Amino acid sequence: MRIVVLAGGTSTERDVSISSGILVASALREKGHEVVLLDVFRGYEQDICDVDALFKENYSFTDSVKVGETISDIDEVREERRDKSNRYIGENVIDICQCADITFLALHGGSGENGQVQAVLDLMGLKYTGSGYLGSALAMHKGVTKSVLIQSKVLTPAGEIFKTAEDALAWKQFPCVVKPCSGGSSVGITIAQNAEEYKASVKEAFRYGEDEIVVEEYIKGREFSVGLLGGRALPPIEIIPNEGFYDYKTKYQVGAARDVCPADITEEEDRTMREAAEAAYNALRLESYARVDFILAEDGKAYCLEANTLPGMTPTSLLPQEAKVEGISYPDLCEKIIEISMKKYNK
Repeated sequence: MRIVVLAGGTSTERDVSISSGILVASALREKGHEVVLLDVFRGYEQDICDVDALFKENYSFTDSVKVGETISDIDEVREERRDKSNRYIGENVIDICQCADITFLALHGGSGENGQVQAVLDLMGLKYTGSGYLGSALAMHKGVTKSVLIQSKVLTPAGEIFKTAEDALAWKQFPCVVKPCSGGSSVGITIAQNAEEYKASVKEAFRYGEDEIVVEEYIKGREFSVGLLGGRALPPIEIIPNEGFYDYKTKYQVGAARDVCPADITEEEDRTMREAAEAAYNALRLESYARVDFILAEDGKAYCLEANTLPGMTPTSLLPQEAKVEGISYPDLCEKIIEISMKKYNK
């Protein structure tokens, strides 16, 4: 097959996306496919774009990236763009995707995961991996996600949406968790133990250019994630940070957390999380594959935190670890995601 892997973009998760894209492209080439790896924002900035040649040479816009402890400087990325425009999709991206059998979305956060890119590809008649624009939009907005989960009777922590820091002062329950509404990779998420810390947490959550934040009750317990392929839950994986909680630094720095899969839980706890993950997947109208995060409280209740429509595929990412437990290698997982995604176009 001819496959375009789209990565990069302008979200706070740009570096994570590039790391995922490099690995996905390499794995698919290992399986014998012709793969072009593109930065969706920078595109292919050459005066002559020979698409056939790009596929034959397995073109990649980069071969390496380091996911640091902090997010990349998006303003610098914009300044490096050749045409200096603000449009999200870069030069020649659509033309190259039109010559592929399918586009593998290795995008994380922002316009790459909130349904906007998916809608554009739909309008252009282009096939892509993962959920469609509706499921992507529902899952990206943490406030909307919470509303859908509550309506669908999927257990989730109680919480509220606030549009300003002043409005957020109405929250009085501590400790609590404060989140940007549409961020990913735990960027901007903090736990406030008291009113003083809460003010700083609210300021941090609003720092990423969003006009809404989510504040929710803090549930004490163990952190888990459940991947799904074709709507079927994989074995839950437990995340045990060396310190604090599973934030951006912990997620992408090797050795900062210990991942345990299969998790050391009872059959009932395993079943509870898998059933809740599948219920969340269906409620949010997700497709192809996803990952759902949980807190398993001390009383055995599994609280659904959020859903990720384009799970990370980096060296420390959770979905590949869960798939490996079921005997699915990384290259096979990449092909399986494509196979499942293609099915929705064959209906």
